[in-house]
Amino acid sequence: MCGIISYIGPRDATEIVVSGLKKLEYRGYDSFGFVVKNNSDFKIAKKVGRVSEATADGLGLPKSNIAVGHTRWATHGGVTEANAHPHVSNNGKIVVVHNGIIENFQDQKKFLELQGFKFYSQTDTEIIPNTIEYHMRKYDFVEACKRSLKHLDGQYALVIIHKDENKIIAIRKEAPLVIGVGEGEFFVASDVPAFLDYTKKVIFLNEMDMAVIDTAITIFNAKKDTYVERNITNIDWDAEQAKKGNFEHFFMKEVSEQASTLEGVANIDNGLIREVADEIRNAEGIFFVACGTASYACMHGVYIFAKIAKMHINFCLAHEFPNFNHFLTPKSLVIALSQSGETADTLIAMRAAKAAGAKVISITNAMGSTAMRESDKTILTRAGPEICVLSTKAYTSQLAILTLLAYELAGKLEEGKEKLKDVVRYIYYLTSENTRKFIQEIAKNLRYTPHMYLIGRGLQYPTALEATLKIKEVSYIHAEGFAGGELKHGVIALIEHGTPCIVFTSTETETEIISNAMELKARGGYIIGVGPNNNPAFDVWIKVRESEEANSICQIIPMQILAYQLAILRGCDPDKPRNLAKSVTVK
Repeated sequence: MCGIISYIGPRDATEIVVSGLKKLEYRGYDSFGFVVKNNSDFKIAKKVGRVSEATADGLGLPKSNIAVGHTRWATHGGVTEANAHPHVSNNGKIVVVHNGIIENFQDQKKFLELQGFKFYSQTDTEIIPNTIEYHMRKYDFVEACKRSLKHLDGQYALVIIHKDENKIIAIRKEAPLVIGVGEGEFFVASDVPAFLDYTKKVIFLNEMDMAVIDTAITIFNAKKDTYVERNITNIDWDAEQAKKGNFEHFFMKEVSEQASTLEGVANIDNGLIREVADEIRNAEGIFFVACGTASYACMHGVYIFAKIAKMHINFCLAHEFPNFNHFLTPKSLVIALSQSGETADTLIAMRAAKAAGAKVISITNAMGSTAMRESDKTILTRAGPEICVLSTKAYTSQLAILTLLAYELAGKLEEGKEKLKDVVRYIYYLTSENTRKFIQEIAKNLRYTPHMYLIGRGLQYPTALEATLKIKEVSYIHAEGFAGGELKHGVIALIEHGTPCIVFTSTETETEIISNAMELKARGGYIIGVGPNNNPAFDVWIKVRESEEANSICQIIPMQILAYQLAILRGCDPDKPRNLAKSVTVK
């Protein structure tokens, strides 16, 4: 969940790493730090807060050809300069930055203390440079790093440098790390946008790969105990996609990109959709697994597969999936959704499925991600870089892919694609300036509310849940989503005079959900309708035309905009909500 960027090459490494780290701030923004190798010395700068306004000059960092940066999302230890990365060995010669959690750090810390080592932070990371220093009493730098891995249990992406060595060592285990390959230069980062301005050629490290980088790259795999070759992949993302352009925030930029990202899904290769659909047809026991926003895409998938393909699919939150492992057989199929392809709990669920002999298919936005590499097949959402912590365009792309799969299973893929293309044309209206201004006026009436409730039936139920999450994540308003039929089973006790209630409607569910809206209104609820038809029950109506199976795609977009507008009005940062980071790479 932290962000790492490092560079070795002929350019000014300091400037590259400072600017690159700003592109990774969505991965953590509690604190940040840099280390610059200046001849045979280190210059280290660490600060609490966000890296956005930092400059090399302001931090007192010299120019160099080797530099490393880190932005932190705190796990072990509070948000202090002492706990910020990088961390240094006792002899001052080894510096480490780390994304992940070392689960056995307390035992290793006790061992090192018995060897005379002292510790100056509350972090798990500080044991790593000191473990390397311990092994360098007998071995060289590279061999000491190899041997140190045997002491580390947990998940980690590491970048390590040494005062006396002109090289970078990069190691990954269950945490993302990618190498950018330029002309006589190399980058190591948690995510591709950090170096997209310089190269689109990348090497994705596999589990337990340790890359030694100087004028070339040598990769040792600790699991295989041998040196290995890894292919160079060309990334098709545009560097401009990872920039805000004319938008004030990435959030609204990415919301506005949904017409083009969904058009990309509508043009996805038919052969790939059919291959995945065949796997679904031939499986006996199918599970959707995901966390957070992607889990609501899975819930949508359950409804859409039942409605269109007449198929039952099981759904389970990825972190709860171990409770159901005993249902897996070699004939099972697990379909895992993850924007980043690095969500720790989702990867654990995938590995449990593989261990049982089941097949795994991933739907992810990240080429070369762990989810992609560990799956039997992958459908890439191809939504481009999603920099805002909150997922918007990747979510609607997931919905669209699941919808196309359902149509293919029903033998109607072309019909599904035509419906999706029709929706794309409508989304230009939903993301227009007029729509944004209209929703801004609604947000002005809601900005001070302490509670908000959202309801839907059928496909609109997971939409209500995802809309709820967006509002909570970015505006910090307490919001809850429910199936309309649950109101009388306790929820309605929460409704008071003026309580905002958002009601999602469709032609199919209108009669029943309007009855629920009337029940809310009778208790004093302030009713905001979202759907194709206005109704006397509504105090405010957000018109979203009837789009049948694509209603979930269309109706979530004004809710994304509402969440954004609420955040702005309440003085919240829409791109970097408090306590959250983009990729949840720890359990």
